[in-house]
Amino acid sequence: MRVAVINAGSSSLKLSVVDDDDHATELESLADVGAVDADAVGHRVVHGGERFTEPVVIDQDVERALADLVPLAPLHQPAALEGIRAAKEALPGVPQVACFDTAFHSTLPAAASTYAVPRAWAVRRFGFHGLSHQWAAGQAAALGRRVVSCHLGAGASLAAVVDGRCVDTTMGFTPLEGLVMAARSGTVDPGLVLWLQTERGLSADEVGDGLERHGGLVALAGTADMREVLARDDAEARHAIAVYVHSLCRHVGAMAASAGGLDALVFTGRIGERAAPIRAAVVDRLGWLAPFETLVVESREDLVIAHAVRRLCGRSGAETTPS
Repeated sequence: MRVAVINAGSSSLKLSVVDDDDHATELESLADVGAVDADAVGHRVVHGGERFTEPVVIDQDVERALADLVPLAPLHQPAALEGIRAAKEALPGVPQVACFDTAFHSTLPAAASTYAVPRAWAVRRFGFHGLSHQWAAGQAAALGRRVVSCHLGAGASLAAVVDGRCVDTTMGFTPLEGLVMAARSGTVDPGLVLWLQTERGLSADEVGDGLERHGGLVALAGTADMREVLARDDAEARHAIAVYVHSLCRHVGAMAASAGGLDALVFTGRIGERAAPIRAAVVDRLGWLAPFETLVVESREDLVIAHAVRRLCGRSGAETTPS
């Protein structure tokens, strides 16, 4: 089965077609999807909410449900929906499958997924980058039972994985919680958000824009590109790296605690794979932990998606017919 894979991230669009031998051929644009003679299309969708905890064939009801989740992932969900609409036009009648970044984290125990807020708010921690964490942790499984996977890209998160099951992660209700990222602040004091609105007079949109698009490395070093920050030798860049590494080490320690120890630390994502100075600084800072293995893994969300599409589309025809 040839599977076209559409992976719409917060700052990138990755397109490929994966054949039965897991050989992936990259595509240049969404316009190319219609020319690949695919048997099915798999989409990376960042937020599945509480409803979607495994891959699902996309119909009109599913598409509407995904649109309802846009406020929880405003940088990602619209791009996924655009990809779905484009694929429907390019390959009419071909099954389309949504694969969710939140699904891998559906195994979080209640202690890890619960916020200590009024129950009437009906919110919980979801976690993201699940497709990447699933692949990375799987590649590191031979190194031990307790794995902390580090997906470091424009967005960044960690997952604590024990025997293949996610038991904790750094992102939460939205992809804003956790690590310092390229343009996202990561975790901040909730009181700061309230203070900015009540004392500084900022609107909710202004605060959200600052945290989502003007935080992280952008706020610290004036650029979202870690390569540029590492290439510089000025006080601002050095401070940005120090903050980034501190955040990363702090959260790796927390994930190791959730996993009950650390057998393997695996890096993936553009920064995780390519920024050797960041990896070295993190490993050096974590020398106090018991000995652990370190692994660098190429992110292959495309293969995770293709495998899921094949499993799902092997079921009854009624389940794989789009509407």
